[in-house]
Amino acid sequence: MFASQLHDYFEPSDTAESRALLASIGASARAENQAAARRLSAVAELFELRRRERGERSDWAVDTWAAVGAEVAAALRVSLAMAGSYLNYGLEMKRLPAVAAVFIAGDIDMQMFRTIVYRTSLISDAAAMADVDRQVAEKAARWPSMTRGRLASEIDRIVAKCDPDAVQRVRERARGREVVFGDPENGCTELMGRLFSTDAEALDRRLDVLARSVCDADPRDVALRRADALGALAMGADRLACRCGAVECPAAQQPRSGAVVIHVVAEEAALQGRSGTPGHLLGSDTLLPAELLAELATQARLSPLIHPADLPAEPGYRPSRALADFVRARDLTCRAPGCDRPATQCDLDHTIPYPYGPTHAGNIKCLCRQHHLLKTFWGWRDRQLADGTVIWNLPGKQTYVTTPGSALLFPSLMVPTRAPKPVADVPAAADGDRSVLMPRRKTTRAHNRARYITAQRARNRALRRARHDVLFRPGPAAQSDDDPPPF
Repeated sequence: MFASQLHDYFEPSDTAESRALLASIGASARAENQAAARRLSAVAELFELRRRERGERSDWAVDTWAAVGAEVAAALRVSLAMAGSYLNYGLEMKRLPAVAAVFIAGDIDMQMFRTIVYRTSLISDAAAMADVDRQVAEKAARWPSMTRGRLASEIDRIVAKCDPDAVQRVRERARGREVVFGDPENGCTELMGRLFSTDAEALDRRLDVLARSVCDADPRDVALRRADALGALAMGADRLACRCGAVECPAAQQPRSGAVVIHVVAEEAALQGRSGTPGHLLGSDTLLPAELLAELATQARLSPLIHPADLPAEPGYRPSRALADFVRARDLTCRAPGCDRPATQCDLDHTIPYPYGPTHAGNIKCLCRQHHLLKTFWGWRDRQLADGTVIWNLPGKQTYVTTPGSALLFPSLMVPTRAPKPVADVPAAADGDRSVLMPRRKTTRAHNRARYITAQRARNRALRRARHDVLFRPGPAAQSDDDPPPF
């Protein structure tokens, strides 16, 4: 028995090649950590540079923090949210200089740095912060590989000794009411929710009523009809449209619906079942399979897009409904670099400002409100080509090119329009600083952050005092023999 086990034993080789590979793995990990730290440090320095140049503009709707975040998003080709995360962590390196030095040296990775930042974020006293920073930096590089929970516990032990009110408490998941949508897949999205029992009962009964509003020849089973009924409710419809296919069926007519409208961009051939090209659900990044498009086409109102290739510019500032629909279908998302905000949530921006530039597809694009304000007040410059391509020139002489979102799915929407010509020379005043028109924030980021920390510290202090009272409250007084029994 012992001899057979020896055949299963293997002694790894100790050669120059194996040692070189292991050394390469370690060096690569260290280099990756150092590169991540340098990136965050550079992001923070860019913010400090812009703040020196124009101030913090803390009461602007798009303040210096947001403007720098947009620059970072464009440079890294990431979302505004991700760029904001980089900016936050970069600035935290200044709050944790000792930990930052360990990070820059490559001794800890990005995951550990993020955990340290979060677990120390409620410390408000400078002396306590410096003490925690020093202790964590001394220990972090020597900590072995740990789960996220174990790592958080190790950091919390240090924080608790220096500032008990700053320990991040684990919050119980709120068992309140909510409705959650999962990721779309093959044209369907999973829906989960928690409602008042009375509302759930009413919804259940309403789905049953709608599911029974079709004739007996409808090919769907009850489960499918109930699922479709929920969609009908969302559209404000009073019943389901029957799918029996009989012209004389009284339930086959389209039901009345409310003001909710969902727009889908699709090829005509796909709607007729002659193409496998998927459709795009405007307002999200969802693709609808061709077979689902053909089914939807039987009950949806079809509105052909009019390509304005040879149409003249429209009079006035506000584009017509047809022109607006075309631009949103062509662009699909915000046209600023690094932004994927859906076109339905964007402004329609004149690349050459109106009235100097025409109201025409070759001079209009989708911009989310933040990037619209960046163009207006933060020196972002753009030039639009006849096929909808936009060339951006950002501060620091950075150039980026964005193409319409329809380029892959619907290239016919990028057929060049007539090159837009300025109606008149654009005066220098139209390109100047219009800061007096910048929308203002009700509260600054610093105020919101301070209020959050104060509230969390007060909550932690109350919890500590409550536990203390439970542990050290005096016990019940001893009963005398003359007292009546406690029942």
